[in-house]
Amino acid sequence: MTVPFGVGVESATLPGELTVPADAIGVVAFAHGSGSSRHSPRNTAVARSLQDHRLATLLFDLLSTAEERRDSATGELRFDIGLLADRLVAAVDRLVADPATRGLPLGLFGASTGAAAALVAAARRPEVVRAVVSRGGRPDLAGDALSEVECPTLLVVGGSDTQVLRLNERAAHRLAGPHELEVVPKATHLFTEPGALERVAELAAEWFARHLPS
Repeated sequence: MTVPFGVGVESATLPGELTVPADAIGVVAFAHGSGSSRHSPRNTAVARSLQDHRLATLLFDLLSTAEERRDSATGELRFDIGLLADRLVAAVDRLVADPATRGLPLGLFGASTGAAAALVAAARRPEVVRAVVSRGGRPDLAGDALSEVECPTLLVVGGSDTQVLRLNERAAHRLAGPHELEVVPKATHLFTEPGALERVAELAAEWFARHLPS
């Protein structure tokens, strides 16, 4: 079942879509990458795979309509990790309180800059966030929060995305909790190669299935 799920922030209500399988064993909130939205085809594809593995998913916009217009012109908000993390924390708090997801163990899936926001949110809500998965992420942008992330974290990077791979390798050493770095051979930053995104979805589903349930 998919229902509208607005996330209230200081200036607006951010639109989202919450899908909860009847036998859900957990819930995963998505943080999209720079210049994207809740309609990201890659995150949507991963979300569908997670739903098939009995995981509820929340896809929502990190920026309001006005902020998206501003960001499309200036690009200034997509790298404001503090702002994006604030929005994701608001979504986490809403999921914890909502009757449809209350009591479900919670994880975060972040792509590109959204991965940094997910890691900062995990550091801010250590008692709630049980696992994080990053797809082609920029965990380095989480800064000092990396040393405060205690939940299991999976970093998935394309083998041909060499610069981002180096950044992930460095960031992994700063994570406080258990973590793994998975490299998808020959995949580039957006995982557009045949089978690459499917591999991301498989790895994410396995990670959340392993670490979310009590």
